[in-house]
Amino acid sequence: MTRNASPTRRRVLTTAAATTAAVALSQPRASAADLPLLGTYDVVVVGSGAAGMTAALTAAGHGLSCVVVEKAPTFGGSAARSGAGIWIPNNSVILAAGVPDTPAKAAAYLAAVVGPDVSAERQAAFLGNGPAMLSYVMDHSPLRFRFMEGYSDYYPELPGGLPGGRSVEPDQLDGNVLGAELARLNPPYMPVPAGMVVFSADYKWLTLAAVNPKGAAVAAACLARGVKAAALGQKPLTMGQALAAGLRAGLASAGVPVWLNTPLTDLHVEGGVVTGAVVTRDGSAPGLVRARKGVIIGSGGFEHNAAMRAEYQRQPIGTEWTVGAKENTGDGIRAGRRVGGSLALMDDAWWGPAIPLPGEPYFCLAERTLPGGLMINGAGARFVNEAAPYSDVVHTMYDQNPTDPAIPAWLIVDQNYRNRYLFRDTAPVLPFPDSWYSSGAVHKAWSWDALARSIGVPPGALRATVDRFNSQALRGKDPDHHRGDSAYDHYYTDPAVLPNSCLAPLWLPPFHAFRIVPGDLGTKGGLRTDPRARVLRADDTPIPGLYAAGNASAAVMGHSYAGAGSTIGPAMTFGYIAARHIAATR
Repeated sequence: MTRNASPTRRRVLTTAAATTAAVALSQPRASAADLPLLGTYDVVVVGSGAAGMTAALTAAGHGLSCVVVEKAPTFGGSAARSGAGIWIPNNSVILAAGVPDTPAKAAAYLAAVVGPDVSAERQAAFLGNGPAMLSYVMDHSPLRFRFMEGYSDYYPELPGGLPGGRSVEPDQLDGNVLGAELARLNPPYMPVPAGMVVFSADYKWLTLAAVNPKGAAVAAACLARGVKAAALGQKPLTMGQALAAGLRAGLASAGVPVWLNTPLTDLHVEGGVVTGAVVTRDGSAPGLVRARKGVIIGSGGFEHNAAMRAEYQRQPIGTEWTVGAKENTGDGIRAGRRVGGSLALMDDAWWGPAIPLPGEPYFCLAERTLPGGLMINGAGARFVNEAAPYSDVVHTMYDQNPTDPAIPAWLIVDQNYRNRYLFRDTAPVLPFPDSWYSSGAVHKAWSWDALARSIGVPPGALRATVDRFNSQALRGKDPDHHRGDSAYDHYYTDPAVLPNSCLAPLWLPPFHAFRIVPGDLGTKGGLRTDPRARVLRADDTPIPGLYAAGNASAAVMGHSYAGAGSTIGPAMTFGYIAARHIAATR
């Protein structure tokens, strides 16, 4: 038998998907006459996150009538919960700040990061439209953006990478621009400390406020902003809250309605063209919203759909480790698939190490990078560069887990670390809540052996790991995992620690261990799209009238992560592309 005679798994899955789609399209669907008509618009957008609201804002600005349908009782989706970093090379904000970016650098870098997982045409579409999208949003909403100075690209050593970064975030926005609609903004993942106005880039320094003069100065500046806003009667918003509120304010000014409590039930197809969305508004019977020119799916990923995660992703996995919006259950992805859309990257997510605290997981950024900490697997051994990009850390956890169990892993720190650095929202020295310990998320002991027994790893192995790590930390070199070799590794670290701001020995009891699981900001697999954001069938032909952007579509970043905001930047850009293509061609 020749090699080609045996079908590959990919070929079998592709054939099965095509067959399933053909069967689905041949099944009788509810006709327009069977459904009450809820309205007719040029464009129907599903989802009010960054992708959906940018698409709707763009459609309205190009003279198209538009409605946004949103499953949740709030608007903003996962974007509203986020830090709202936005990775857009060559945008006007970073160029004005003197960032030495060029289209050639950006193209070389993205190609090196993404590799062959995503076509060059889609990469070029993102890079070519991203700067115009950001300028468009500023022209059609109250949003303004600021450069996240020093937040390195995640792989700055690659061709075209920038150690100073390319990411931007929303500037401060007064929530009063939304009036009563502000009450319907999805709340943040972590509230800003009361009385302060904090930007995403400030957290790096707030973590160090007890030991670093700049950290103390940044904390004072955050408080001063809060005092000023209060004196002016403002409702100051930053990060994801500012992004979602600013986009919503733009939609209000453009007269675009946003229907909350309106989940997508299905897509409506006539003559092979997607011509509307079947939705359930405010718990009533399903109705049809007609789309004369196109439907854009921006409904987020499937991170809260246990069955989909079990079907597509590696084990162990669950819905309790994600910080994505709870309404993200893959509705748009499944609807797109039912009308013939094909899928990609379903095994992946915007991963990050997370501590499963009671009530909600905590997505670790600075904590695993700061000097005086290390991560171990179930055998008590280090297995990864703790300061690597967060997605890479979880990929390593999954890759190693079948042979060297690394789920859960453990972040180990000493009391010297706890005396110096903010941990989540717990100030240095102060004890953690009792519930953290009773839940098993955090352990504390006065000796290495006692800590090892508490978390179930071999005491001798933990002692040996700490001894080796300490000797390397004192020299400022990590030959085992190269922590500190990349400029990115140093972003969330302590510049007072020398010779390597990433590395410090662990020596002062009590010692602490934090349970680490594969958390995520959302899934990154979904409907396959072309450079114009059109949803593709398995044979690469576009489905007329159907577009997708954001986490409902397969990410332009492939299996990687170029820099802070690699989720939101492309989501907004492909929402913009979809609306512009509809306006130009239909």
